[in-house]
Amino acid sequence: MSEYDYRLGLVGAGSMGTGLIRGAIEAEIVAGQQVVFYDPDPERQETIGALLGHPVADSNRQVVESAQVVVVAVKPQVIASVLTPLEPVFRDGQLVVSIAAGIRLARLAQLCGSCPAIVRVMPNILCTIGEGAAAYSSDEKVSAQQREFVEALFGAVGTIVPVEERLLDAVTGVSGSGPAFVALFIEALVDGAVAVGLPREAAVQLAAQTTRGAAQWVLEGRGAGELREAVTSPGGTTAAGLRVLEQKGLRNAAIEAVIAAARRSQELGQ
Repeated sequence: MSEYDYRLGLVGAGSMGTGLIRGAIEAEIVAGQQVVFYDPDPERQETIGALLGHPVADSNRQVVESAQVVVVAVKPQVIASVLTPLEPVFRDGQLVVSIAAGIRLARLAQLCGSCPAIVRVMPNILCTIGEGAAAYSSDEKVSAQQREFVEALFGAVGTIVPVEERLLDAVTGVSGSGPAFVALFIEALVDGAVAVGLPREAAVQLAAQTTRGAAQWVLEGRGAGELREAVTSPGGTTAAGLRVLEQKGLRNAAIEAVIAAARRSQELGQ
């Protein structure tokens, strides 16, 4: 039994859209019978149809006509061509949730018309494994109940926080692009371990779990600095390694990477 009465529509069923729906069903945010979706790709139709337990819709128009909440999970390059024909179908009281990177609320309002409330969400790829980090911004039409639903929907596949829209580019820099930055660091840890004799398979397991554990430490409310200090003994192995990382500029490189990704997000949004 679903906790919410909304009929949820999905326009586009890429990896993020599929992961979101799967997580929402598993967390009982919605039931499969509450979800209606359309995607022109036959393989995706088969995958999502099996997940929902019923056939897909005939068109995006049918999705919008039958859903109270419409998640738009298409690439930003095609969002105008997808939404423009649907503009006459959107209605008062409806909620549109866009995960298209860089498409701002004002632009979404142009594409959807003046009727629906609109939420813009910046998720990341880790929502496909239930460990996503997302942020959202909403227009003035969005009700408290609708915001609660959005938080529950994306909370089923990770963490979601509200931010001002002007900060979503910064979110892109840290959590949108961040998985790639962290993956690069894990690869470096593995290569270093292999260089000093550890078998690669063991190095991968140890590096990944170490990263996961460090993240969990921070998520439990203990600071990253506290963890670093807890591991670092004067004159010890960690101190020697940290000295190299600081000398090579790891901290500044990470800061500049987030800034560069955020600025690129701003450019794409324009």
